[in-house]
Amino acid sequence: MDDVSAHSRLLLRVDEVAEVLNVGRNRVFDLIRSGELRSIKLGGLRRVPVSAVHEMVNRLVTESVR
Repeated sequence: MDDVSAHSRLLLRVDEVAEVLNVGRNRVFDLIRSGELRSIKLGGLRRVPVSAVHEMVNRLVTESVR
């Protein structure tokens, strides 16, 4: 995935989120199912707002500092 194009988009595919987080697609779906990662349905497609990825990572970092 091209870093410039990924950062200019507002919504990411599950496989793109997996690549950014360096985890598998199944783990991304687990995070979505558990409510840890917000996502939306766009027609029949699952998309993750870039802001949701940032929020989740920030939350994880904050929790790990405690």
